[in-house]
Amino acid sequence: MNIRNIAIIAHVDHGKTTLVDKILHTTHVFRDNQETGDLIMDSNDLERERGITIFSKNASVTYKDVKINVIDTPGHADFGGEVERVLKMADGVLLLVDAFEGPMPQTRFVLQKALHLNLHPIVVINKVDKPNCRPEEVHDAVFELFYQLDATEEQLNFPTLYGSSKQGWFNTSLTQTEDITPLLDMILEKVPEPVITEGNLQMQITSLDYSTFLGRIAIGKVARNTIRENQPITLCKADGTFERSRVKELYVFEGMGKKKVTEVKSGDLCAVVGIEGFQIGETIADIDNPEALAVISIDEPTMNMQFSINNSPFYGKEGKFVTSRHIRDRLMKELEKNLALRVTETEDADKFLVYGRGILHLSVLVETMRREGYELTIGQPQVITKELNGKKCEPYEVLVVDVPSEYSGKVIDIVTQRKGEMHVMDTKGEMQHLEFEIPSRGLIGLRSQMLTMTAGEAVMAHRFKDYEPWKGQIPGRNNGVLIAKQGGTATAYSIDKLQDRGSFFIDPVDEVYAGQIIAENIKPGDLVVNIVETKKLTNMRASGTDDSVRITPKILMTLEECMEYIQQDECIEVTPKSIRLRKIMLDEEDRKKYQKMLKAEA
Repeated sequence: MNIRNIAIIAHVDHGKTTLVDKILHTTHVFRDNQETGDLIMDSNDLERERGITIFSKNASVTYKDVKINVIDTPGHADFGGEVERVLKMADGVLLLVDAFEGPMPQTRFVLQKALHLNLHPIVVINKVDKPNCRPEEVHDAVFELFYQLDATEEQLNFPTLYGSSKQGWFNTSLTQTEDITPLLDMILEKVPEPVITEGNLQMQITSLDYSTFLGRIAIGKVARNTIRENQPITLCKADGTFERSRVKELYVFEGMGKKKVTEVKSGDLCAVVGIEGFQIGETIADIDNPEALAVISIDEPTMNMQFSINNSPFYGKEGKFVTSRHIRDRLMKELEKNLALRVTETEDADKFLVYGRGILHLSVLVETMRREGYELTIGQPQVITKELNGKKCEPYEVLVVDVPSEYSGKVIDIVTQRKGEMHVMDTKGEMQHLEFEIPSRGLIGLRSQMLTMTAGEAVMAHRFKDYEPWKGQIPGRNNGVLIAKQGGTATAYSIDKLQDRGSFFIDPVDEVYAGQIIAENIKPGDLVVNIVETKKLTNMRASGTDDSVRITPKILMTLEECMEYIQQDECIEVTPKSIRLRKIMLDEEDRKKYQKMLKAEA
């Protein structure tokens, strides 16, 4: 049977998963009357809630007797580790670009990886039904991007399709057609069949799955020869050692699921059951003459955070897993499938340093853990510095902001305060397109500030560029916080009296403890307040003075916003039901002693 392996790459929210939906429907993977909903491939709860793809997934469809293996990849820079490894399974890529926004930083990042692997690109300009869209200009911008990334002559000669995956049509011109068959025909015509090389068996493990019945399942593309059920094989480990094993069961992808088979020929993707202790990037090879393929290299992490046990007074009230052993085991399990993550143990047995690609990468891990019933405390995200040529260097990112013209001055001002330098300023219709180079530290906490200043109009995206010399101190949060003086139940009376001092993160009748951060101060500097005081009752009645209490609703912050908000001496308590901000030292006297000690040292 003919096979085509294709990966779909794009910037976040340009319509990859919607396009996969249309491919699945057009090729009749489902019954005509079957209810499937939208974004079929986003199977994880977090993906559905946020509307982003986090884990890459495979589906397989049959069109004109040709099997097409479709790989849906994440569009966010923080999940680049997922994209890099799955591109190894593809022979061609579908590059999806928004007809209004054009190529964005993430498009560039993923495309660079694809061109480097000599994959054949097909450009799809999506969302041409949008108002103000500019498909012709976007096509030129994509060509310019290919040229900048040193594409070969053959790659520069890419075919282009226009259409809208939401409306379900694609065509080689801007004329609307009935369906997406021109796109599927283009895949059959332009994506080459997998190259079949002679020789001993080789298959690189590029992804993994887990089943409670079968254990860990290795997924990859058979690079040469044929893999059979019950075949003895050698596993070539990353450290250069060899381990003998046997294939118990073999599966190929069919539709959204898997089908059991007895053998898989080279060029097809398959799932292998029965191999113990493998890592992603290792090779399944011939039993007698094992030859390893080059191990996949993944970009290094740029940020780290401290994970530790929950040691607040509310410890153990909501979570099932609260000990350091639980947290350690969970982090080690995550390492098996999350390639861009690193975990190191510290001298303190209760604390772990977790390294990731960015705030979103780490927050998705924390969010998944709290939903599974874990309680933990997480510290402020820190960037990873390196010593290069005797100089202290830090990671830099390219930041792209699209914002209405009247706000562009404010955006430039706020980014330059955080040590960013502007390189590009273009006008796109009513929007201003700005590009900066900024230290990764400067991005922490920038998003919420930017959205407040631009009335929610700014669209920002960033990608890692390189390590460059340290830029010096970057100003943190301007305002201090209000801290609870003692534990108890917050009263409406106290909150009402303190409303002119700050904006609250809690509601009346919420339980608080001493040292918990309950509000943002309107001035710099922290303030310790009594939030549990009740109104003293007397038998005197005053007409009109006992007005009903009017309380402003509390500020709701997502986990990422909390991670960007906290300062060095603060941390976040994360439990299955709540996220609380707190000081690392809960006792006021301890904090004062520590401040004095720091001043004395300075």
